[in-house]
Order: sequence, then structure tokens, then C-alpha cells
Amino acid sequence: MALDVQGLTAGYGPVTVLRGVDFRAEPGRITCLMGRNGVGKSTFLKALMGLLPATAGTISLNGQPLHGLPAHQVPRCGLAFVPQGRRLFGPLTVAENLAVGGLVRRNDPARLDEVLTLFPRLRDRLGQVAGTLSGGEQQMLAIARALCLEPKVLLLDEPTEGLQPSIIALIQDAIVTLKGQGVAVVLVEQRVDSVLKLADRVAFMVAGRIAETRDAAGLVAGDPAFRTYVGV
Repeated sequence: MALDVQGLTAGYGPVTVLRGVDFRAEPGRITCLMGRNGVGKSTFLKALMGLLPATAGTISLNGQPLHGLPAHQVPRCGLAFVPQGRRLFGPLTVAENLAVGGLVRRNDPARLDEVLTLFPRLRDRLGQVAGTLSGGEQQMLAIARALCLEPKVLLLDEPTEGLQPSIIALIQDAIVTLKGQGVAVVLVEQRVDSVLKLADRVAFMVAGRIAETRDAAGLVAGDPAFRTYVGV
């Protein structure tokens, strides 16, 4: 199911952050969103989830309009979001966090097993309190909780930020597996090496707009686009 965004405008009160964003994410493809700090990347993901109201434009998934829906209804339509900071329920166990994520799908045991197969380390920690996990394990749990929704589109906001290389590799492998399962992945990522490894398409954001979208196959580490839009 393709996610289509046309002319999306949104912000915080009187402050407009997104200014007519056009964007598309296709099933079985990873679209990376890049840009300097403050250009609106995280705001864009929040607007897709209905956490910020759109003041103009449209959001649709496989032709179904999502703009205007209350935020609690958006996950039921097939979108899942892993924000920066993970936002787990720290006092709850791993199993309880996953159960919260699975409420929309009535906690299908088969789906839970699929998610734990993707992150086997969590299977060994189901009874552990989430707040006592390592940073990498917490990030795995945040992604796993989102996957319990069986999303058609997965939104990830810098999921490997601050993690050690071995954990980054595990999360990247999981993202590639999801791509192979037909999930449309939208990944906010600032590390050029990760983008070149994972992305099918790269959308560069400037001042609340998508300035340019490129096929990742045509990009290399020294491409001027990275200096122009990301500053690296």
C-alpha cells in the first residue's frame, strides 16, 4: 500500500513548519528522509500520524484519506510510528509493552511470535521491566511494539541514534527484513553510510519542503546533495 502526501502544511499553533510537502512511500521500499536539524523531519512524521493537524493538503494510504482523522484512528489504518526517545512504558515489562502495541490487532499470538523472531533478544526478556533494558534493547522494543500493529507503513525517526555498531546492524537487518515483507519504511536518518546501505529513495528536506528526491542507487558518499542538504 503506497502512502501519498500532497501539499501537506502543518505546524505548532501560529508557527508553520511544513509548507506544502509532497511525498510518496511505496510498499517494499525504504525511503530515507534527510535534512539539517530544524527543517521539519520529525514534524512531518508527527503530522502523518495525526499528532499535529494538517492545515492544508492530503495524506492517503492506498487511496484512503488519513488527514483529519483523530490520532488514535491512524494506526488502525496501517501506520506505525517509532519516535525519537522511544517513549516506552518504563515501569511495564517487555511483554506488557508489546501487549499495548498489539491492542489494535487484539494481540494476535502469531503476530507476536513473528515480532519476537525478528528481535529474538526480546524473547528472553519478556518478564523484564522495560526501563531496565539497555538503550539498544529499548530501541528494539520500541520498534517491536510498533510492529505488533502489523503496519503497512512504518515511520522511524533516527532509530539507531546513539547506539553501538552491533545493535545498529541488528536494527538495520530488521528494517531490510520488513522491506522484504512488503512494508513501506520511512526512515529519518542523518548518517550517510546508513542511508546508502538501506535506502531505495532519498528525500531531502529544506525549510519544511521536500527540495529533491533521488534514487539511492545514483548516490555516493561524496555526492554534492549530502553537502547541500545535510551539511556533510
